[in-house]
Amino acid sequence: MLRANNIRASYRETVILDNINLDVHLGEFAGIIGPNGTGKTTLLKVLSGVKKPLSGTVYLDNRDIKTMSRHEIARIMAVVPQSSFVPPLFTVEDVVSIGRYAHTKKRFTTTVSDQEAINKALVLTDTNRFRHRYVSELSGGERQEVLIARALAQQPKLLLLDEPIANLDIKHQLKILELIRKLVDSQALTALMVIHDLNLAARFCSKLILLHNGVVHAAGKADEVLTIDNLAEAYGVAAFVDYNAHADSLQVTAVECLSQNQTIGDQKNGPGLSMEENS
Repeated sequence: MLRANNIRASYRETVILDNINLDVHLGEFAGIIGPNGTGKTTLLKVLSGVKKPLSGTVYLDNRDIKTMSRHEIARIMAVVPQSSFVPPLFTVEDVVSIGRYAHTKKRFTTTVSDQEAINKALVLTDTNRFRHRYVSELSGGERQEVLIARALAQQPKLLLLDEPIANLDIKHQLKILELIRKLVDSQALTALMVIHDLNLAARFCSKLILLHNGVVHAAGKADEVLTIDNLAEAYGVAAFVDYNAHADSLQVTAVECLSQNQTIGDQKNGPGLSMEENS
């Protein structure tokens, strides 16, 4: 569904991404993780075609994204940004209807198929109950649901999300991630998300991509990526990694920061134990 080959990107003279290679396959819910400043949002901008790389190629549904128009891209890929300005007097339905622009032949017209897609997006995201309210009246979690509904109204094959649970309380974090997981499982969607919470990433994502120093440090299933060595090298922390039976997923517990020249091998009293060492 999405492939990046040898992506290199910069801001002015500073190289942010260097020789990035990754694949996101049909039906995956992939999570991009990594420390602050490592290029996660920049990578999402390159993958969505918003930012041009210095070199390399992005393939969307087996097509070079550089050869595609914005409308062609929008019929396949929808993006949910970290934040999005919405005029305060727009209703929820107004905002969701914007997602139909990629399919609209005439401006300011709504066809039967448009309305069906809007209604379906509102129902899938449980936002139909406040479709006539102004977006300015909603909570942060509700606004995020509306932005996802707007993306779904595009009827995309691929959903890109940039920190969709940032600044939300734990209830809305779970609600948003459960929604995305459900959409991937039931609506033939593929999703790629930037996320900071490692435990929620391990719980909901089928694949993790760890960025560090502008490269893909590790990629694969949670137990292949969230290792004590990777956490030490990428985040500079000693951590426990074990299994949480209640969440049915890995759980990372950061114990202490490592000094610049310190390694996990220097920890003599427990920090950094893996599942096997804890068993």
